[in-house]
Amino acid sequence: MHILADENIPLVDEFFAGVGEVRRMPGRSINRAALENVDVLLVRSVTRVDRELLDGTAVRFVGTCTIGTDHLDLDYFEQAGIDWASAPGCNARGVVDYVLGSLLALAELKGEPLAQRRFGVVGAGEVGGRLVEVMRGLGWDVRVCDPPRQAREVGGFVPLDEVLAECDVISLHTPLDMSGDWPTFHLFEQKRLSKLRPGAWLINASRGAVVDNAALRDLLLQRPDVEAVLDVWEGEPQVDVALAGLCRIATPHIAGYSLDGKLRGTAQVYAAFCAVRGLEPVIELAQLMPGAPLTELTFAASAKPTDLLTTVCRAVYDPRRDDADFRRSLLGDEAQRRAGFDLLRKQYPLRREIDGLKVRIGGHNPALATIVEALGARLLG
Repeated sequence: MHILADENIPLVDEFFAGVGEVRRMPGRSINRAALENVDVLLVRSVTRVDRELLDGTAVRFVGTCTIGTDHLDLDYFEQAGIDWASAPGCNARGVVDYVLGSLLALAELKGEPLAQRRFGVVGAGEVGGRLVEVMRGLGWDVRVCDPPRQAREVGGFVPLDEVLAECDVISLHTPLDMSGDWPTFHLFEQKRLSKLRPGAWLINASRGAVVDNAALRDLLLQRPDVEAVLDVWEGEPQVDVALAGLCRIATPHIAGYSLDGKLRGTAQVYAAFCAVRGLEPVIELAQLMPGAPLTELTFAASAKPTDLLTTVCRAVYDPRRDDADFRRSLLGDEAQRRAGFDLLRKQYPLRREIDGLKVRIGGHNPALATIVEALGARLLG
């Protein structure tokens, strides 16, 4: 069996070497010629996999080691009898850590306590749902907009117009749907963007085209009160340099790039492949997961809750380094910028997740314990 994998998927050899011969290449370079004699294709979100790519090839299993599937033509897969798998939830924790780090950076910059803001989360799936749980655990005021879930469930959700009218911070976590009952392409276009509250913060760590990038650029030029955090961009790896310059935090689609998330993605696709092929999995992620460089933090019982929150979150992730690296990559010509976008992702530094941390409090302080538990870290007795 011949397996072709995006070179940025970790542990492919460890999981799939016992299944067949593994070959790697850049995800954006995968084309029909590269698929000669390939039976299994493993990708990330940068590779569009559709009839044009696969028709007439031997590929009968496609795995994407990502949460999203908008780069896969699932209707064609069904028609062609091609099995497929994604990795739902694999990097959700990493994106939550990214949003928390970005909020702390904005709060520090603006001198505004996060607890005094009202938060709107648009899209409450694997990522948004976990973010809402963390925010509410911290005692923050949160509104949730998710029309598909609202149609299935009773209560707990508000319309998007209410989020725009009432929330000071809006974080986007929707899939990119071009059609259907709830399309999200340019969900935030000029009209909706114009409804952002004075001093609002907008975070997009979902898909670039959920926000009309040109409209957002125009808005930020006209309204310096609005702060934007963008991790995703229309036309990636090409980026609107002017828009990036207007964003308070700008990063190259790495919100979910924790090591844990990437390894979970490979493990989930491997397990799905084994299930489809009737194979018994012989490798478990626990066998391959490396130890973290930082495992435990200790606080005095007299520590301020805000200091504990900031220290725990930044011990794992602070977006300002990624922001600085990304801005330097935007200084070249268009070809250099495109190459730099992919290189930053390919050479992304080691990053772990908050729920891998242990936190010890040297004494009794329920407020501190509540923050630790809300963040998902392990509270030591």
